[in-house]
Amino acid sequence: QVHVVESGGGSVQAGGSLRLSCSVSGVTGNRLCVAWFRQATGKEREAVARLDRGSNPTYADSVSGRFSISKGNAKNIVTLQMSSLKPEDSAMYYCATPSPKNLRSCSFPEEYGYDIWGQGTQVTVSS
Repeated sequence: QVHVVESGGGSVQAGGSLRLSCSVSGVTGNRLCVAWFRQATGKEREAVARLDRGSNPTYADSVSGRFSISKGNAKNIVTLQMSSLKPEDSAMYYCATPSPKNLRSCSFPEEYGYDIWGQGTQVTVSS
């Protein structure tokens, strides 16, 4: 069974940096599709970044140039390095991946096909 677990959230001042990690377990092979989404209080969930099965990154316009998604050093770890953080980046950040039955899915910014989600990690950026 596939699971994802996020870690690395916290509080930081504007202009600071944080690194989030997504650990994906229960999958075979290394062609992962992993995406980060976020949801701020009172707002809809939005896509932040995606690493596709060829390890190619894609970013939302709002984070492009500030965030970087990549494979971690350990197997099946994907990190989201966040720099130049702004108060509007404050949100619960979720990692998601398609289950084996959705191997053809790796959409962005749509949530279609992402049926394995973590519990989320909170990021708070103060001004």
